[in-house]
Amino acid sequence: MLKHRGFPGRLPGTDFQFVIRRANDKGATRLIARERYRDRKLADRQADEGFMAALWAHFGEEPFERGNLDVGRLSWFFGREVVAATDPFDPESYEALLRIDLPKARAVFPAVFEG
Repeated sequence: MLKHRGFPGRLPGTDFQFVIRRANDKGATRLIARERYRDRKLADRQADEGFMAALWAHFGEEPFERGNLDVGRLSWFFGREVVAATDPFDPESYEALLRIDLPKARAVFPAVFEG
């Protein structure tokens, strides 16, 4: 499992996790698309924005390996702002390549992409 050095471990001042410390002995947890509802708490929305900002700062438009990125946090973005970069795509692989869907990400998180 690739560890993304320099990627923030969590949203500062919170317990919202962005990365995992070690690989699961049974293999990577399946990456799924989770539905984000409009009535989510402010803290959850801030964690989403912080995670997208970290993805953008660390990877930009380049494809990136799932590696040690937290699958729970990543699942809130998968299939929308973060998409598979390869076909076929293995959602149970730490080596799976992903990329930011820039038009969708800019529409949902405009503050991240300003400037």
